[in-house]
Amino acid sequence: MLGRWSRNKAERELDEEMRFHLDMETEKLIARGVPPAEARRRARVAFGGVEVWKEACRDVRRGRTFEMLVHDVRWALRSIRRAPGYALAVILTLALGMGANTAIFSVVNGILLQPLPYADDDSLVLLRQQAIHLGVDNLAFSIRELYDVQEQSSALSAIAEYHSMSFTLLGREEPMRVRTGVVSASYFPLLGVKPVLGRDFRPTDEHHGAEAVLMLSHGFWQRSFGGDPDIVGQVFEMNDKPHTVVGVLPPIPQFPRDNDVYMPTLACPFRAAGEENMVENRRSFSSLVVIGRLAPGKTLTDAETETAVLADRFRQLHPDIYEDAGYDMGVVLLKEELVREARPTLLLLLATALLVLIIACANVANLTVAQRLRRDRELAVRVALGAGRGHLIRQQLTQSLVLAGLGALLGLALAYSGLGILKSFAGRFTPRGDNIEIDMWVLLFTLIAAVLTGVLTSGMAGFGTRGRIASALRGSRTTTANPGRLRLRALLVTAQVAVSVVLLVIAGLTLRSLLRMQSVDPGFDSSKVVTARVLLNWSIYNEHQDQVRFFETALDELARQPGVSTVAAASDLPIRGSRRPNQFMIEGQQVDSDELRPVFDFRSATPDYFQAVGIPLIKGRNFGHNDHEAAPYVAVINQTMAKRYFADRDPIGQRVAIGDLDNEDPQWHTIVGVVGDVHDYGPDLPATEQLYVPFRQDGSVQYLVLRTDRDLAASAVMIKDVVYGLDPQQPVIELQTLEAAQRTVTDAPRLTSTLLGLFALLALAITATGLSGVIAFAVGQRRNEIGIRMALGARRSTVVLMILRQGLSLVSGGLLIGLGLAFLSSQRVADLLFEIPPSDPPTFTG
Repeated sequence: MLGRWSRNKAERELDEEMRFHLDMETEKLIARGVPPAEARRRARVAFGGVEVWKEACRDVRRGRTFEMLVHDVRWALRSIRRAPGYALAVILTLALGMGANTAIFSVVNGILLQPLPYADDDSLVLLRQQAIHLGVDNLAFSIRELYDVQEQSSALSAIAEYHSMSFTLLGREEPMRVRTGVVSASYFPLLGVKPVLGRDFRPTDEHHGAEAVLMLSHGFWQRSFGGDPDIVGQVFEMNDKPHTVVGVLPPIPQFPRDNDVYMPTLACPFRAAGEENMVENRRSFSSLVVIGRLAPGKTLTDAETETAVLADRFRQLHPDIYEDAGYDMGVVLLKEELVREARPTLLLLLATALLVLIIACANVANLTVAQRLRRDRELAVRVALGAGRGHLIRQQLTQSLVLAGLGALLGLALAYSGLGILKSFAGRFTPRGDNIEIDMWVLLFTLIAAVLTGVLTSGMAGFGTRGRIASALRGSRTTTANPGRLRLRALLVTAQVAVSVVLLVIAGLTLRSLLRMQSVDPGFDSSKVVTARVLLNWSIYNEHQDQVRFFETALDELARQPGVSTVAAASDLPIRGSRRPNQFMIEGQQVDSDELRPVFDFRSATPDYFQAVGIPLIKGRNFGHNDHEAAPYVAVINQTMAKRYFADRDPIGQRVAIGDLDNEDPQWHTIVGVVGDVHDYGPDLPATEQLYVPFRQDGSVQYLVLRTDRDLAASAVMIKDVVYGLDPQQPVIELQTLEAAQRTVTDAPRLTSTLLGLFALLALAITATGLSGVIAFAVGQRRNEIGIRMALGARRSTVVLMILRQGLSLVSGGLLIGLGLAFLSSQRVADLLFEIPPSDPPTFTG
């Protein structure tokens, strides 16, 4: 009875197909002027068998391709309606695979493939200096070094400088602390950037005594002024001088970092002071980033050769500055520098997404094979009636393409919904994150992926109906699957398992690396700590005593607030960015001329700083309130510095000189304590040598640190009230918890690990679905065999074991292949791992 019902269903579907062709033939005859009744009769005669298929071939020869395409699409849509479960499974599977690829490709396209939004970006270069012996890979240029390169370079047609500082902008309801890019007048013309409002900087803007002017970044203009079109010409106060807005930049990625406003070089008081001192001190104001443009006819190799010659000249003319430091100079393409950190991670994610798409294609091919096995009788009947193999292939291919297209549209929607997260992720690596969007190249990628997926899945599924017409027409009581197709499905599942193993291993390695990184003791206690940055207006607080008075008053006020247990101020938080090493001299230790002086990271802090951030005292004492400017100068060092430079003696009581070491009477600091190490530059980097001095005696501070039971919102109000009470024109910025600042260090590896884990789990889910489908179909095909076995006395457990062996054989083959591929693939991600070997046994075992 079941066989008769299946046969009748196939015949009903075939009748529906025939009626469709009959209607099409009738409509064509009516269009030629044949009366409807006569057209219907002729169509029935023509549809006696082969005639309709011959007519279709004639249509192709007559150039009726579009009509055939419409017919095939209508047939595909009817087929989808007849099997909604199959269609939904295919569309969702492809949507997940193509959505992941579209999303990652949008990132790769926006960051790695798209040109920079600057004129002739292939000729833009970044000059880099190194102090190899000091461990500094990117040594900033000084003003004198910049001028020397400008005067002596012939491979570069233009050279411009940049540095960034924070200043207080007055003229609005609240004082604003703005990140200010200080650039030469040639900076934006060199990049080929023109303002959307107003004008660019002019050479006269860099003259002494020139009117102070500003250019606003597009983002700052939108955020702070609502895109006011009349902003040009407005005047604001900065550094005790009026500054006139002369232009607004277009919405482009800013190099090397985002700024709120820009000013000409000599408008920066610190840069102007540095230029006055550069004759006595060649490294005066060494804070510049230098970019250039290759001269016509010059190549990057020419520029590299020239900078090497310049570096050698610097070492010969000033050996006391450059020789011992291991000085060198080079040049890199600006585009490569912008994507250098992002490239390995993005390529890994793209490769992972492509593997997920391959798994999705294999799973869809499996579903398609199963669907066509169920339609063998229908296809065989159509072939018996004269349907050409090419016609059937075209229809099946059209169906696959329609399903792939629907999956691509849904995947595109998924990718678009995740753009915000992807931009935030990419922004951890490069300033080009805002360039990520669904543009025509991403749409073209999705279209090509959909077409290739449709062709690939249709091709993998195969057809093979002509050779089995007779067996398909005999009936369905003993219908069996084509062994070749079963082997194909098994092969596809094995491949899915292998690829899934590769993805799981890569995701497992990055997850283990992240966990290992998070388990590193940072050296401080970030719980219940709130921080705020207060950069004092240098024009008002230009004396060290003025700064001490402001911060000590603020700390006294904050200490009296309820819920606050400890307050302090420091020059830096335990979480920082790049390292700026300083040289020091140990009393009684001679340094040979060819030996480098020891280096350290400098910190300035108030007495309760170590208690506020939870840095333990190992030996000696912390700073005290008696360590003021009139008392002997003291210092506290960390364990790493003590072990490296005082391994053979007790550091307590030793004296070190910092600052101007060439002075005949340098400033000596007595070491009074040793504190624990802090991983200032991230848990994946070792602790550096650190030296702390009391704020009252030396240095400056800019961060308020409070250990408090209050939440961030309440603490922010409290801190602002205290600061504004002391100076209503003093902005407070970067209010955050120390825990949040600590989390930002691992944000990038955490997001990478999360994306890889999601891809791996997605691949595993798709593979499990494919495996269960193959086993279920194989069991269905062997239903009669299983029934006979059970009738002959076979136990249920025996039958279940037989089925499990079939599934495990597929998994075992894929597992062995996958482990081998995973071992090879893991070597390529070794640079992204922290203290985890690429062949990590726990990961492979898991």
